[in-house]
Amino acid sequence: MVGTASCSIGADVIIGVALKWVDLRPEVDPLTGVVSDDGRSHGCSASDHAALEWALRMAAVWDAEVVVATVGPSAADALLRGALAHGATRAVRVAPSGDSEHAPTSDEVGVLLADALAGADVVCCGDYSLDGGSGSVPAFLAAHLGAAQALGLVQLDIGGPGSLTVTRRLDQGRREVLAVSAPAVLSVEGSSAELRRAGLAAVLATRDAPIELRSAPPARPRRVRVTRRAPYRPRAQTIATSSAHLDVRDRILALTGALVDRTPPRTVHADTAEAADLVLEQLRAWGYLE
Repeated sequence: MVGTASCSIGADVIIGVALKWVDLRPEVDPLTGVVSDDGRSHGCSASDHAALEWALRMAAVWDAEVVVATVGPSAADALLRGALAHGATRAVRVAPSGDSEHAPTSDEVGVLLADALAGADVVCCGDYSLDGGSGSVPAFLAAHLGAAQALGLVQLDIGGPGSLTVTRRLDQGRREVLAVSAPAVLSVEGSSAELRRAGLAAVLATRDAPIELRSAPPARPRRVRVTRRAPYRPRAQTIATSSAHLDVRDRILALTGALVDRTPPRTVHADTAEAADLVLEQLRAWGYLE
């Protein structure tokens, strides 16, 4: 699907960026599944960095304001000040509710971010976070903002004011090119852009930059309550037993399939196009492709 169009935006353009304050190197107890956070290793993912970079590129072309927002404790101010050092205009932090035992759901985060980024013409997000990894917050955010959504983007083409053509990744190596009209929420992959370096002067200037603080409303009672957490245990597989009249060695060979006929490995020297055809041919032979 290919097309081009212009976003309908006013003279004062606002680009929002939703960042996730998350532990980049969490420790998980292998027996209980309990996750231990270390405040010294917190930050945001590569996809969030890419979202900030795309927002800054749009702002340079459209002469727009960039507003960054996150939901988190006071320690997350460091993340927001880092975004200001990179070139963002304003920063908003939504303080979570007093219930620290239960982290907000993706839908609740979408509500809080929608309030913090209300009025933004385009909102850029990472395609998924490092903790939950569901990638559902951008969709919830678009729903609460009443905005269009284009998720899982690998490329953005920025034209004149409000002109956006985006490329979305699909399964089996395909791509989809979309025309997006504001208001819109975009989620980008981490490989789509590399965040620029912040200059030393900007880092020093934003060390004490003001952060707009908003309090989250009291959490609503949840219809689903987690009563127990445990590590993931895959379901046991059923393996057919070998014949009882076989000796121990033959039974092991039968169970492991060591004597079963199979396609022997081979080494192929070919150019790129021929090698790709051979890989697809082998995948079809194994039944992965039709």
